[in-house]
Amino acid sequence: MSTLQPGDALGASYRLVKHIGSGAAGDVWLAESTRDDATYAAKILKSEHANDADIVERFIRERSVLIGLRHPSIVAVRDLVVEGATLAIVMDYIAGGTLRDLLAAQKTLPAAEALTLTAQIFDGLTEAHRLQVIHRDIKPDNVLLSEPWEPGQTETVRVTDFGIASVVSARQRQTSGMLGTPQYMAPEIISHGHSTAAADVYSTGVLLYELLSGRTPFDGPGTDFTIAYRHVTALPPQLDIPRELWRAVNDLLAKDPRDRPSAAEAAATMRRLAPKYLDLAALTPAPVTEDFVEVERPRTMLRSDLLHETNLTNDVESSVAQHAPELGPAPQHTVLRPMPVARPAEPDEPVNHETSADEQLSWFTKKNILLGVSGLVLLVALVVGGIWLFTGNAADAQTTSDTALQASQQDQPLPTGLSVSRQATYDPDAEQITVEITYSTQRAPLSGQFLEVLPATDAEADACPAVSWEGVSAKHHQSSNSGIRADCGWQLDGVEIPANDQLTVTATLPGSVADQQEFDAWLDAAAEATNAALQDPEASSTAYPAQRLVDIRVETPSRTVSQTPLPITLIPVWPSGPDELNPLYQSPASGSPSQMLQNIAGDESGVRFSDNCSGAVAISSDGLTVTALSVTSECSIHASVGNFTSLQSSPLSITTRD
Repeated sequence: MSTLQPGDALGASYRLVKHIGSGAAGDVWLAESTRDDATYAAKILKSEHANDADIVERFIRERSVLIGLRHPSIVAVRDLVVEGATLAIVMDYIAGGTLRDLLAAQKTLPAAEALTLTAQIFDGLTEAHRLQVIHRDIKPDNVLLSEPWEPGQTETVRVTDFGIASVVSARQRQTSGMLGTPQYMAPEIISHGHSTAAADVYSTGVLLYELLSGRTPFDGPGTDFTIAYRHVTALPPQLDIPRELWRAVNDLLAKDPRDRPSAAEAAATMRRLAPKYLDLAALTPAPVTEDFVEVERPRTMLRSDLLHETNLTNDVESSVAQHAPELGPAPQHTVLRPMPVARPAEPDEPVNHETSADEQLSWFTKKNILLGVSGLVLLVALVVGGIWLFTGNAADAQTTSDTALQASQQDQPLPTGLSVSRQATYDPDAEQITVEITYSTQRAPLSGQFLEVLPATDAEADACPAVSWEGVSAKHHQSSNSGIRADCGWQLDGVEIPANDQLTVTATLPGSVADQQEFDAWLDAAAEATNAALQDPEASSTAYPAQRLVDIRVETPSRTVSQTPLPITLIPVWPSGPDELNPLYQSPASGSPSQMLQNIAGDESGVRFSDNCSGAVAISSDGLTVTALSVTSECSIHASVGNFTSLQSSPLSITTRD
């Protein structure tokens, strides 16, 4: 039972208001700032954590990382309090409850709603993983909603407890040997004892399975360790859902972490699938499984296997024991069957460099025979070539597929929030290819001109194919107008995609392919050519901003004076670098917003400034104008522009007038 009481001080800047919850790591209190009465949630860790010097040191060391983790789908950590026997994480207060509460009320969710919620979780994980932050304990209890859930909601998910998982992980490892909750633990955690970004993806896959079915895939009779070990040895019971949806769930639950998509790829998949299943009703809650299907020929996972992954952090590497425990004799041996190789001459065998007359004659005879055989082969080749020339390309006709084919391709999400997927079908009777290109957005609307490259199916063709378009106005891409070289490129005009929505356009072109492999390769080549043109570092151009903008730089003067508006310039960063000659936005603003800003954020409503200047600046109610108020030696301005949400200026100082 906590001895804390409402009204107690929490450090020097907060006051406890009321107790609102408890968890394995500690108690959660509603707290308010003594500076401005703002309300926060404060998770006060258990006393044993405060008495652990290693945890306190980790707590202080990770303060800047946790406070710097900013994303609309992540609960923002505002402060970490270390005072005496008190360790607390102060974060935004989210009032809509948890996904655990939602599951308790709804039991299961329709597929479209479950996919939309899960996509938002993956959005937050994408940003965290980019900063090398691993959550380690994704579950419904750690996913909050900004408001009580209603069908059709978007942008309501807030992932919490990054700080708890990071700070307390060492003690969890020492006490239980497991990191996380057994029902949601990735197989490599049981096999290796450490987490990677892929483990977060797996846990979110378990959460999606639970939203769809009402239970986790490996829950059943037995202890926590029994349940945890099923993640390694058993297959998830299949749900009564469409094949494509089940394949997406199954990909997230792959046993090998290298077979799982990244968080960004998973988010794009969730958003692509959600509109397809708007009419799919929620499942009846699944019964508890008594008998699990074992993995066929499970692979033995070595403890060092994942240490070679490129996405491991120093913290993960340090979590592996320096001295591996003695595991005893192996129950069976791995049998190696090496391919036979030619044995080189033993080094001590003498080499005879003298050649007899008979040996010289033998060599001469072999040479004549070799020349004769070569001539015969050449003659045969000439005959065969002549026959081919006179019989036409009948062989080519046999290499054209006479069956209908389908292919699909998915791009990585772009910094602007754009995701692109391509679905292609081949009609052998008409020798025609149809490509459906779907553009999906995240938190910001996107518009303007888009680029697509559609090469001929015949790699040796001199001309680009004729393409007819539906759902968009299109014309041939002109390199001279855009400064971007794109052979067989098309400029799609007037594209408009609302926030958290998608647009599908269709291209039809003549072509023929030999088989499925060639069709897949053609679609991949079209996507690669499009992306190569858009991301060409040699192209200095402002064309296609929704597809090409990679970052935004916040520029302020290094020094300004109090009681004056602070000039702020948003500089677009292209693959070729920052473009200071064509700013995206300038504050204070005058006139109409730039076309570039409208393309990536809608208009000025997609721009917001904030600060960490402790009251030294004031920001207008619309978030667009910053005014310097009082003297400070260090202040930085934060900005959110469309899907770019973690922008920050270099430090500046505010002084009085000379």
